[in-house]
Amino acid sequence: MLVTTALIVIGGLPGTGKTTLSRLLAARIGAVHLRVDTIEQALVRSGLAQHPVGPAGYVVGYALAEEHLRQGLTVIAESVNPLAVTRDSWRDAGAGAGVPVVEVEVICSDPAEHRHRVTSRSVDIPGLPLPDWQQVRRRDHEPWNREHITLDTAGEGPQDSLNSLLHQLDRLRLLAPARPPEAS
Repeated sequence: MLVTTALIVIGGLPGTGKTTLSRLLAARIGAVHLRVDTIEQALVRSGLAQHPVGPAGYVVGYALAEEHLRQGLTVIAESVNPLAVTRDSWRDAGAGAGVPVVEVEVICSDPAEHRHRVTSRSVDIPGLPLPDWQQVRRRDHEPWNREHITLDTAGEGPQDSLNSLLHQLDRLRLLAPARPPEAS
């Protein structure tokens, strides 16, 4: 469990393991998981947008994140988060709610494994178009220009990646120490 309410921003290219990691982390620490893909597909289903949605999904995400944070809920905001402006906007949402923000870049340093993940995954949001390997490789992804956690999921199972992230959050003193079992 986190010591305090926080915004944990998880970004990275498609197929790196962001969604799996975000879901596991949210379940472990009792956080709200905001996924921009879900928001964007809801906008498309509403008839108000079509793919590519552009900034609308992110803007809705920033507003929802700040709202949940103001309610004292920890938020895990998950998206490709490819541009400095998107990363800055997540930080602004955290600052607006007065909570710490931790940025996590998820990578898969093994190109063969990354390609396999991209080409073999299935859609978990009905109607969401998944990018192919060439689209992932051509995607704009600006380098991070400030301190953040980089988590390489290559060769690791989901639980190993979660444990690595939990270790990093613990090093930042965001996790409460585990409680000893109560005596009966």
